[in-house]
Amino acid sequence: MATPEKAGDPDPDRPYDVLVVGGGPSGSSCAYWLAEAGWDVALVEKKVFPRVKTCGDGLTPRAVRQLADMGLEGALSGAHRYGGLRALAYGKVLELNWPDHPSFPSYGYVITRHDLDAIVNERASKAGATVWQGTEAVEPILGEEAVPDRGPVASRLPSCVGAVGKDKDSGQTREVRARYVVVADGANSRFGRALGTSRDRTRPMGMALRGYYTSPMHDDPFIESHLDIRDSDGNVVPGYGWIFPMGDGRVNVGVGLLSTDNRWKGVNTSTLMDHFVNWAPKEWGLSPETCLGPPTGGKLPMGLTVGPRIGATTLVVGDAGGAINPFNGEGISYGYETGRLAAASLGEALSGDGVAALEGYETRLEDAYGLYFRVARAFVRMISQPELMKVCVGTGMYSESLMTWLLRIMANLVRPDEVGPAEAAYRAMATLARLVPDPG
Repeated sequence: MATPEKAGDPDPDRPYDVLVVGGGPSGSSCAYWLAEAGWDVALVEKKVFPRVKTCGDGLTPRAVRQLADMGLEGALSGAHRYGGLRALAYGKVLELNWPDHPSFPSYGYVITRHDLDAIVNERASKAGATVWQGTEAVEPILGEEAVPDRGPVASRLPSCVGAVGKDKDSGQTREVRARYVVVADGANSRFGRALGTSRDRTRPMGMALRGYYTSPMHDDPFIESHLDIRDSDGNVVPGYGWIFPMGDGRVNVGVGLLSTDNRWKGVNTSTLMDHFVNWAPKEWGLSPETCLGPPTGGKLPMGLTVGPRIGATTLVVGDAGGAINPFNGEGISYGYETGRLAAASLGEALSGDGVAALEGYETRLEDAYGLYFRVARAFVRMISQPELMKVCVGTGMYSESLMTWLLRIMANLVRPDEVGPAEAAYRAMATLARLVPDPG
Protein backbone atom coordinates (compact mmCIF):
# COMPACT_ATOMS: atom_id res chain seq x y z
CA MET A 1 0.00 0.00 0.00
CA ALA A 2 1.17 3.52 -0.78
CA THR A 3 3.23 5.38 1.78
CA PRO A 4 6.25 7.70 1.76
CA GLU A 5 7.92 5.29 4.21
CA LYS A 6 7.65 2.48 1.60
CA ALA A 7 6.26 0.03 4.14
CA GLY A 8 5.64 -3.36 2.63
CA ASP A 9 2.16 -4.66 1.97
CA PRO A 10 0.45 -5.93 5.12
CA ASP A 11 0.72 -9.64 5.63
CA PRO A 12 -2.82 -10.97 6.23
CA ASP A 13 -1.37 -13.92 8.12
CA ARG A 14 0.58 -11.71 10.51
CA PRO A 15 -1.47 -10.20 13.34
CA TYR A 16 -0.02 -7.03 14.79
CA ASP A 17 -0.30 -6.32 18.47
CA VAL A 18 -2.31 -3.16 17.75
CA LEU A 19 -3.84 -1.60 14.66
CA VAL A 20 -4.45 2.16 14.90
CA VAL A 21 -7.03 3.56 12.47
CA GLY A 22 -6.17 7.22 11.80
CA GLY A 23 -2.91 9.16 11.95
CA GLY A 24 -3.99 12.46 13.50
CA PRO A 25 -2.98 13.61 17.00
CA SER A 26 -4.63 10.77 18.93
CA GLY A 27 -3.70 7.98 16.53
CA SER A 28 -0.08 9.00 16.06
CA SER A 29 0.33 9.60 19.80
CA CYS A 30 -1.07 6.16 20.61
CA ALA A 31 1.12 4.51 17.97
CA TYR A 32 4.20 6.32 19.23
CA TRP A 33 3.76 5.33 22.87
CA LEU A 34 3.01 1.71 21.96
CA ALA A 35 5.96 1.45 19.57
CA GLU A 36 8.24 3.16 22.08
CA ALA A 37 7.26 0.46 24.59
CA GLY A 38 8.23 -2.24 22.09
CA TRP A 39 4.84 -3.38 20.85
CA ASP A 40 4.22 -4.29 17.19
CA VAL A 41 1.98 -1.49 15.93
CA ALA A 42 0.44 -0.76 12.54
CA LEU A 43 -1.23 2.54 11.64
CA VAL A 44 -3.38 3.25 8.58
CA GLU A 45 -4.11 6.83 7.51
CA LYS A 46 -6.30 7.65 4.53
CA LYS A 47 -4.41 10.83 3.64
CA VAL A 48 -0.73 11.28 2.75
CA PHE A 49 1.27 13.60 5.02
CA PRO A 50 1.68 16.49 4.90
CA ARG A 51 -1.98 17.29 4.29
CA VAL A 52 -4.25 20.25 5.02
CA LYS A 53 -6.48 19.90 8.09
CA THR A 54 -9.07 22.41 9.28
CA CYS A 55 -8.07 23.63 12.74
CA GLY A 56 -7.37 26.77 14.72
CA ASP A 57 -3.68 25.70 14.73
CA GLY A 58 -3.11 26.83 18.32
CA LEU A 59 -1.16 24.64 20.73
CA THR A 60 -1.85 25.30 24.40
CA PRO A 61 0.61 24.44 27.18
CA ARG A 62 -1.08 21.04 27.58
CA ALA A 63 -0.34 20.16 23.95
CA VAL A 64 3.23 21.44 24.21
CA ARG A 65 3.80 19.19 27.23
CA GLN A 66 2.70 16.12 25.28
CA LEU A 67 4.88 17.00 22.31
CA ALA A 68 7.83 17.56 24.62
CA ASP A 69 7.24 14.16 26.21
CA MET A 70 7.44 12.62 22.73
CA GLY A 71 10.75 14.43 22.20
CA LEU A 72 9.28 16.81 19.66
CA GLU A 73 9.43 20.30 21.13
CA GLY A 74 12.64 20.94 19.22
CA ALA A 75 10.73 20.26 16.00
CA LEU A 76 8.56 23.29 16.82
CA SER A 77 11.49 25.71 16.70
CA GLY A 78 10.24 27.19 13.44
CA ALA A 79 6.68 27.65 14.70
CA HIS A 80 5.36 30.88 16.21
CA ARG A 81 5.67 30.85 20.00
CA TYR A 82 3.20 32.96 21.97
CA GLY A 83 2.89 33.83 25.62
CA GLY A 84 -0.79 34.20 26.35
CA LEU A 85 -4.30 35.22 25.40
CA ARG A 86 -5.67 38.64 24.53
CA ALA A 87 -9.37 38.63 25.45
CA LEU A 88 -11.82 41.16 24.02
CA ALA A 89 -15.47 41.62 24.95
CA TYR A 90 -17.96 44.43 25.47
CA GLY A 91 -15.41 47.11 24.63
CA LYS A 92 -12.75 45.86 27.05
CA VAL A 93 -9.34 44.32 26.28
CA LEU A 94 -7.24 42.17 28.61
CA GLU A 95 -3.85 40.59 27.91
CA LEU A 96 -3.46 37.43 29.98
CA ASN A 97 -0.19 35.50 30.15
CA TRP A 98 -0.29 31.74 30.42
CA PRO A 99 -0.08 30.89 34.15
CA ASP A 100 2.83 29.17 35.84
CA HIS A 101 2.16 25.48 36.38
CA PRO A 102 4.28 22.63 37.76
CA SER A 103 3.43 20.29 34.86
CA PHE A 104 2.98 22.56 31.84
CA PRO A 105 5.03 25.31 30.20
CA SER A 106 3.88 28.93 30.27
CA TYR A 107 3.76 29.28 26.50
CA GLY A 108 2.18 27.77 23.42
CA TYR A 109 2.80 27.60 19.68
CA VAL A 110 0.82 28.26 16.53
CA ILE A 111 1.57 25.77 13.76
CA THR A 112 -0.56 24.40 10.93
CA ARG A 113 -1.86 20.88 11.21
CA HIS A 114 -0.36 20.43 7.74
CA ASP A 115 3.06 20.56 9.39
CA LEU A 116 2.28 19.36 12.91
CA ASP A 117 0.53 16.09 12.10
CA ALA A 118 3.30 15.09 9.71
CA ILE A 119 5.89 15.68 12.45
CA VAL A 120 4.07 13.52 15.02
CA ASN A 121 3.23 10.76 12.56
CA GLU A 122 6.88 10.58 11.49
CA ARG A 123 7.84 10.32 15.16
CA ALA A 124 5.58 7.28 15.54
CA SER A 125 7.13 5.71 12.46
CA LYS A 126 10.67 6.30 13.71
CA ALA A 127 9.73 4.77 17.06
CA GLY A 128 8.93 1.54 15.20
CA ALA A 129 5.28 1.79 14.14
CA THR A 130 4.47 0.46 10.68
CA VAL A 131 2.62 3.31 8.91
CA TRP A 132 0.57 3.05 5.74
CA GLN A 133 -0.41 6.43 4.41
CA GLY A 134 -2.91 6.87 1.60
CA THR A 135 -4.74 3.85 3.00
CA GLU A 136 -8.29 4.06 4.30
CA ALA A 137 -9.75 1.54 6.73
CA VAL A 138 -13.03 0.99 4.88
CA GLU A 139 -14.45 -1.86 6.94
CA PRO A 140 -13.84 -3.39 10.35
CA ILE A 141 -13.08 -7.09 10.62
CA LEU A 142 -15.22 -8.41 13.43
CA GLY A 143 -14.15 -11.18 15.74
CA GLU A 144 -16.06 -13.68 17.77
CA GLU A 145 -18.92 -12.37 19.92
CA ALA A 146 -19.07 -9.50 17.43
CA VAL A 147 -22.69 -8.50 17.99
CA PRO A 148 -22.63 -5.14 19.79
CA ASP A 149 -24.73 -4.32 22.81
CA ARG A 150 -27.92 -2.80 21.39
CA GLY A 151 -29.67 -2.00 24.64
CA PRO A 152 -31.12 1.44 25.44
CA VAL A 153 -27.55 2.71 25.81
CA ALA A 154 -24.96 0.53 24.11
CA SER A 155 -22.24 -0.07 26.67
CA ARG A 156 -19.54 -1.84 24.66
CA LEU A 157 -18.26 -2.06 21.12
CA PRO A 158 -18.13 -5.40 19.30
CA SER A 159 -14.89 -7.31 19.12
CA CYS A 160 -12.79 -6.03 16.24
CA VAL A 161 -9.68 -7.86 15.04
CA GLY A 162 -8.57 -5.65 12.18
CA ALA A 163 -9.65 -3.65 9.16
CA VAL A 164 -9.93 -3.88 5.42
CA GLY A 165 -7.52 -1.26 4.09
CA LYS A 166 -8.04 0.34 0.69
CA ASP A 167 -5.16 1.96 -1.16
CA LYS A 168 -6.39 5.36 -2.32
CA ASP A 169 -4.31 5.30 -5.53
CA SER A 170 -4.77 1.77 -6.79
CA GLY A 171 -8.09 0.91 -5.16
CA GLN A 172 -6.54 -2.37 -4.00
CA THR A 173 -7.83 -3.76 -0.70
CA ARG A 174 -6.06 -5.94 1.85
CA GLU A 175 -6.72 -7.05 5.38
CA VAL A 176 -4.72 -5.81 8.35
CA ARG A 177 -5.28 -7.89 11.47
CA ALA A 178 -4.34 -7.20 15.09
CA ARG A 179 -5.02 -8.36 18.61
CA TYR A 180 -6.39 -4.91 19.45
CA VAL A 181 -7.76 -2.02 17.39
CA VAL A 182 -7.73 1.71 18.20
CA VAL A 183 -10.32 3.94 16.54
CA ALA A 184 -8.68 7.32 15.91
CA ASP A 185 -10.21 8.53 12.65
CA GLY A 186 -11.46 11.91 13.83
CA ALA A 187 -14.71 13.69 14.59
CA ASN A 188 -16.68 12.09 11.75
CA SER A 189 -15.25 8.63 12.55
CA ARG A 190 -16.71 6.41 9.84
CA PHE A 191 -14.83 3.45 11.25
CA GLY A 192 -16.18 4.13 14.74
CA ARG A 193 -19.74 4.44 13.48
CA ALA A 194 -19.34 1.14 11.62
CA LEU A 195 -18.58 -0.42 14.99
CA GLY A 196 -21.54 1.26 16.70
CA THR A 197 -20.34 4.56 18.16
CA SER A 198 -22.75 7.49 18.24
CA ARG A 199 -22.94 10.97 19.72
CA ASP A 200 -25.15 11.83 22.68
CA ARG A 201 -27.34 14.47 21.03
CA THR A 202 -28.57 15.86 24.34
CA ARG A 203 -25.17 17.44 24.90
CA PRO A 204 -23.47 20.41 23.21
CA MET A 205 -21.97 20.18 19.75
CA GLY A 206 -19.35 22.66 18.60
CA MET A 207 -19.22 24.10 15.10
CA ALA A 208 -16.17 25.96 13.81
CA LEU A 209 -15.03 27.74 10.66
CA ARG A 210 -11.56 29.08 9.91
CA GLY A 211 -9.59 30.79 7.16
CA TYR A 212 -6.17 32.36 6.62
CA TYR A 213 -5.36 36.03 6.04
CA THR A 214 -2.17 37.98 5.54
CA SER A 215 -1.63 40.43 8.38
CA PRO A 216 0.95 42.96 9.59
CA MET A 217 0.42 41.47 13.09
CA HIS A 218 1.34 37.92 12.05
CA ASP A 219 3.99 37.69 14.78
CA ASP A 220 1.97 39.15 17.66
CA PRO A 221 2.96 37.61 21.03
CA PHE A 222 -0.67 36.89 21.97
CA ILE A 223 -3.39 34.80 20.42
CA GLU A 224 -6.62 36.78 20.40
CA SER A 225 -10.10 35.67 21.46
CA HIS A 226 -13.30 37.69 21.03
CA LEU A 227 -15.89 36.57 23.56
CA ASP A 228 -18.92 38.54 22.37
CA ILE A 229 -19.37 37.56 18.73
CA ARG A 230 -22.79 38.43 17.30
CA ASP A 231 -25.21 37.15 14.72
CA SER A 232 -26.73 39.18 11.88
CA ASP A 233 -29.26 40.73 14.27
CA GLY A 234 -26.55 41.88 16.68
CA ASN A 235 -27.31 39.22 19.29
CA VAL A 236 -24.42 37.72 21.24
CA VAL A 237 -24.17 34.00 20.50
CA PRO A 238 -22.54 31.25 22.63
CA GLY A 239 -19.11 30.96 21.13
CA TYR A 240 -16.11 33.07 20.28
CA GLY A 241 -14.01 34.42 17.45
CA TRP A 242 -10.27 34.01 17.24
CA ILE A 243 -7.24 35.46 15.52
CA PHE A 244 -4.11 33.37 15.92
CA PRO A 245 -0.82 34.79 14.57
CA MET A 246 1.16 32.25 12.54
CA GLY A 247 4.48 34.12 12.48
CA ASP A 248 4.90 33.57 8.73
CA GLY A 249 2.93 36.53 7.39
CA ARG A 250 -0.44 34.87 8.04
CA VAL A 251 -3.05 34.72 10.78
CA ASN A 252 -5.60 31.96 11.38
CA VAL A 253 -9.03 33.56 11.77
CA GLY A 254 -12.14 31.70 12.82
CA VAL A 255 -15.38 31.46 14.74
CA GLY A 256 -16.64 28.72 17.01
CA LEU A 257 -20.27 28.25 17.98
CA LEU A 258 -21.72 26.02 20.69
CA SER A 259 -25.00 24.51 19.54
CA THR A 260 -26.57 24.08 22.96
CA ASP A 261 -30.25 24.10 22.00
CA ASN A 262 -32.62 24.85 19.14
CA ARG A 263 -32.14 28.62 19.40
CA TRP A 264 -28.65 28.37 17.95
CA LYS A 265 -29.03 25.55 15.43
CA GLY A 266 -30.14 27.99 12.74
CA VAL A 267 -27.09 30.24 13.03
CA ASN A 268 -25.08 30.26 9.80
CA THR A 269 -21.39 29.98 10.67
CA SER A 270 -20.33 31.42 7.30
CA THR A 271 -22.38 34.55 7.95
CA LEU A 272 -21.06 34.66 11.50
CA MET A 273 -17.52 34.48 10.12
CA ASP A 274 -18.19 37.36 7.72
CA HIS A 275 -19.54 39.53 10.54
CA PHE A 276 -16.55 38.71 12.72
CA VAL A 277 -13.99 39.57 10.02
CA ASN A 278 -15.73 42.89 9.34
CA TRP A 279 -15.88 43.67 13.06
CA ALA A 280 -12.34 42.56 14.00
CA PRO A 281 -9.83 45.23 15.11
CA LYS A 282 -8.54 47.08 12.07
CA GLU A 283 -4.88 46.69 13.05
CA TRP A 284 -5.07 43.04 11.97
CA GLY A 285 -5.78 44.18 8.40
CA LEU A 286 -8.47 41.58 7.71
CA SER A 287 -10.35 42.15 4.47
CA PRO A 288 -11.40 40.34 1.28
CA GLU A 289 -8.11 41.52 -0.23
CA THR A 290 -6.00 39.88 2.50
CA CYS A 291 -8.04 36.65 2.55
CA LEU A 292 -6.02 33.67 1.27
CA GLY A 293 -8.94 31.45 0.38
CA PRO A 294 -12.45 30.39 1.38
CA PRO A 295 -12.90 29.28 5.01
CA THR A 296 -13.40 25.65 5.91
CA GLY A 297 -15.02 24.13 8.95
CA GLY A 298 -16.65 21.22 10.66
CA LYS A 299 -18.55 19.90 13.66
CA LEU A 300 -16.86 19.14 16.97
CA PRO A 301 -18.31 16.53 19.37
CA MET A 302 -17.33 17.74 22.83
CA GLY A 303 -16.92 16.50 26.37
CA LEU A 304 -16.62 12.74 25.66
CA THR A 305 -20.13 12.69 24.18
CA VAL A 306 -19.36 9.84 21.75
CA GLY A 307 -19.56 6.24 22.85
CA PRO A 308 -19.14 3.42 23.54
CA ARG A 309 -15.39 3.94 23.75
CA ILE A 310 -14.37 0.40 24.73
CA GLY A 311 -14.94 -3.14 23.56
CA ALA A 312 -13.35 -6.53 24.16
CA THR A 313 -10.55 -5.64 21.72
CA THR A 314 -11.26 -2.01 20.82
CA LEU A 315 -10.67 1.50 22.17
CA VAL A 316 -11.79 4.89 20.81
CA VAL A 317 -9.55 7.94 21.23
CA GLY A 318 -9.39 11.65 20.43
CA ASP A 319 -12.07 13.41 18.41
CA ALA A 320 -13.56 10.02 17.47
CA GLY A 321 -14.60 9.74 21.14
CA GLY A 322 -15.60 13.39 21.53
CA ALA A 323 -12.46 14.26 23.52
CA ILE A 324 -12.73 18.01 22.94
CA ASN A 325 -12.80 20.59 25.74
CA PRO A 326 -16.30 22.20 25.83
CA PHE A 327 -14.83 25.30 27.50
CA ASN A 328 -12.74 26.34 24.50
CA GLY A 329 -13.01 23.79 21.68
CA GLU A 330 -9.44 22.56 22.18
CA GLY A 331 -8.90 19.06 20.86
CA ILE A 332 -5.23 18.60 19.97
CA SER A 333 -3.92 18.17 23.51
CA TYR A 334 -6.77 15.82 24.41
CA GLY A 335 -6.02 13.79 21.30
CA TYR A 336 -2.42 13.36 22.40
CA GLU A 337 -3.46 12.61 25.97
CA THR A 338 -6.22 10.08 25.19
CA GLY A 339 -3.93 8.34 22.71
CA ARG A 340 -1.34 8.04 25.46
CA LEU A 341 -3.91 6.80 27.99
CA ALA A 342 -5.11 4.20 25.48
CA ALA A 343 -1.52 3.07 24.89
CA ALA A 344 -1.08 2.55 28.63
CA SER A 345 -4.22 0.41 28.84
CA LEU A 346 -3.28 -1.56 25.72
CA GLY A 347 0.17 -2.20 27.12
CA GLU A 348 -1.43 -3.72 30.19
CA ALA A 349 -3.82 -5.77 28.05
CA LEU A 350 -0.98 -7.08 25.91
CA SER A 351 0.98 -7.93 29.05
CA GLY A 352 -1.75 -10.31 30.13
CA ASP A 353 -4.53 -8.26 31.72
CA GLY A 354 -6.78 -8.54 28.66
CA VAL A 355 -10.26 -7.04 28.68
CA ALA A 356 -9.95 -5.78 32.25
CA ALA A 357 -7.15 -3.46 31.10
CA LEU A 358 -9.31 -2.03 28.34
CA GLU A 359 -12.05 -1.33 30.84
CA GLY A 360 -9.40 0.52 32.80
CA TYR A 361 -9.14 2.97 29.88
CA GLU A 362 -12.62 4.24 30.68
CA THR A 363 -11.55 4.66 34.30
CA ARG A 364 -8.51 6.63 33.18
CA LEU A 365 -10.73 8.91 31.07
CA GLU A 366 -13.10 9.50 33.96
CA ASP A 367 -10.26 10.26 36.35
CA ALA A 368 -8.64 12.66 33.90
CA TYR A 369 -11.66 14.44 32.44
CA GLY A 370 -14.96 13.26 33.91
CA LEU A 371 -15.62 15.97 36.47
CA TYR A 372 -13.86 18.65 34.45
CA PHE A 373 -16.02 18.03 31.40
CA ARG A 374 -19.17 18.00 33.55
CA VAL A 375 -18.17 21.43 34.85
CA ALA A 376 -17.51 22.56 31.28
CA ARG A 377 -20.91 21.33 30.06
CA ALA A 378 -22.62 23.18 32.90
CA PHE A 379 -20.71 26.33 31.94
CA VAL A 380 -21.75 25.94 28.30
CA ARG A 381 -25.41 25.60 29.26
CA MET A 382 -25.09 28.76 31.34
CA ILE A 383 -23.49 30.92 28.64
CA SER A 384 -26.13 29.80 26.13
CA GLN A 385 -28.41 32.21 28.02
CA PRO A 386 -27.58 35.63 26.50
CA GLU A 387 -28.23 37.63 29.66
CA LEU A 388 -26.14 35.30 31.80
CA MET A 389 -23.42 35.38 29.15
CA LYS A 390 -23.34 39.18 29.28
CA VAL A 391 -23.23 39.27 33.07
CA CYS A 392 -20.48 36.66 33.37
CA VAL A 393 -18.20 37.82 30.57
CA GLY A 394 -19.02 41.51 30.87
CA THR A 395 -18.31 41.51 34.59
CA GLY A 396 -15.18 39.40 34.22
CA MET A 397 -13.67 41.76 31.67
CA TYR A 398 -13.44 44.45 34.36
CA SER A 399 -11.22 42.22 36.50
CA GLU A 400 -7.91 40.98 35.14
CA SER A 401 -7.45 38.67 38.12
CA LEU A 402 -10.88 37.12 37.59
CA MET A 403 -10.24 36.54 33.89
CA THR A 404 -6.82 35.08 34.70
CA TRP A 405 -8.55 32.57 36.98
CA LEU A 406 -11.06 31.81 34.24
CA LEU A 407 -8.28 31.31 31.68
CA ARG A 408 -6.62 28.80 34.00
CA ILE A 409 -9.89 26.90 34.38
CA MET A 410 -10.94 26.99 30.73
CA ALA A 411 -7.51 25.81 29.54
CA ASN A 412 -7.53 23.00 32.15
CA LEU A 413 -4.45 24.40 33.88
CA VAL A 414 -5.71 24.37 37.46
CA ARG A 415 -2.79 23.62 39.76
CA PRO A 416 -2.95 20.36 41.73
CA ASP A 417 -0.36 21.50 44.25
CA GLU A 418 -2.07 24.58 45.70
CA VAL A 419 -5.47 26.14 46.29
CA GLY A 420 -5.37 29.63 44.83
CA PRO A 421 -8.36 31.69 43.67
CA ALA A 422 -8.65 29.81 40.37
CA GLU A 423 -8.54 26.44 42.13
CA ALA A 424 -11.12 27.59 44.69
CA ALA A 425 -13.38 28.87 41.91
CA TYR A 426 -13.07 25.59 40.04
CA ARG A 427 -13.90 23.57 43.15
CA ALA A 428 -17.02 25.67 43.65
CA MET A 429 -18.02 25.10 40.02
CA ALA A 430 -17.32 21.38 40.42
CA THR A 431 -19.55 21.21 43.48
CA LEU A 432 -22.39 22.83 41.54
CA ALA A 433 -21.82 20.49 38.60
CA ARG A 434 -22.16 17.50 40.90
CA LEU A 435 -25.46 18.82 42.26
CA VAL A 436 -27.05 19.88 38.97
CA PRO A 437 -28.27 17.01 36.73
CA ASP A 438 -26.23 16.58 33.55
CA PRO A 439 -28.64 16.05 30.62
CA GLY A 440 -28.04 12.72 28.94
